[in-house]
Amino acid sequence: MRRLLLCLSFALSLAGSLSASAQTLVNGAGSTFIFPLASKWFSEYAAIDPGVRFNYQSIGSGAGIRQVIDRTVDFGASDAPLTDAQLATAPDLLHVPATLGAVAVAYRLPGNPALRLSAETLAGLYLGEISSWDDPRVANDNPGVALPKLAVTVVHRSDGSGTSAIFTDYLAKVSPTWAAKVRHGTAVHWPVGLGGKGNEGVSGQLSQIPGSVGYVELAYAAQNRLPVAKLRNRAGAWVSPTVESTSAAARASSIPKDLRVSLTDSPGPDAYPIAGFSYLLVHRDQTDPVKGPALARFLEWALHAGQKDAPALLYAPLPANVVALDEEVLRQLTLNGRPLPIR
Repeated sequence: MRRLLLCLSFALSLAGSLSASAQTLVNGAGSTFIFPLASKWFSEYAAIDPGVRFNYQSIGSGAGIRQVIDRTVDFGASDAPLTDAQLATAPDLLHVPATLGAVAVAYRLPGNPALRLSAETLAGLYLGEISSWDDPRVANDNPGVALPKLAVTVVHRSDGSGTSAIFTDYLAKVSPTWAAKVRHGTAVHWPVGLGGKGNEGVSGQLSQIPGSVGYVELAYAAQNRLPVAKLRNRAGAWVSPTVESTSAAARASSIPKDLRVSLTDSPGPDAYPIAGFSYLLVHRDQTDPVKGPALARFLEWALHAGQKDAPALLYAPLPANVVALDEEVLRQLTLNGRPLPIR
């Protein structure tokens, strides 16, 4: 009997090992911005396609771009589209917007008053021109709000970041001083402040430091119960970061066929001004006969059925016109030079 049980145990262990080895492991890396939604997708998709497992490293858009260009991962994720110079090093990389998100301006002040920040005031904070919360420029945005005489601690990303790219793209559009001195990108020379790695790191700094202000993807602000500021958009309206105001930013923007676009400072009257796509970056020609079709199937699912998961996590589902453009991108995928069937 004991020998029978040992044999049965060995057989079950062997079957488990064979089952695990039969799984296709698809590796990805990049954006922390998309990570809460991507984690939900990978978990849900495991029940739909149990032969495929995703290993995703939430290490920042800059690192994700480097790794997908170097082909050390099967896909990258970035909240900033590749520059022309980056594309020149990997001309077959395709941009697949997977979701829309808002970059919220979060803060920690005594009593957590509801704040409004104009573009000029926000730029002044990040340029180091405003060093105390009772500065007249903050007060002018917030009539009737009791502002503390408390030093401002600016928090920014310390890693290459698509969230930073969206945030600095906005500041460069609304502040001539920022555009001239700092410019925009996944990594910039910050005039002032403390760095945090990933949206997680910035959220952690904000949770701990009184008087701090920082920018994070909206889901991270909600998870950490951080208050977020209303921003004045191009139309002059004070707007909170929400699923609806993020969607409005995309509706008011013209989307090119290559899908590389900035949604910041959108002209829509209800648009939140610091919004952007989060892209999955994939090579047009797939070389692995198992991973290539598996990745294509997942992308097809995420762009359609997966969109239902977005609002609960404070992302905006993709507009229909963007889904249609994404479908055109997926039709460009090949496997060793031959068309790659998705379904």
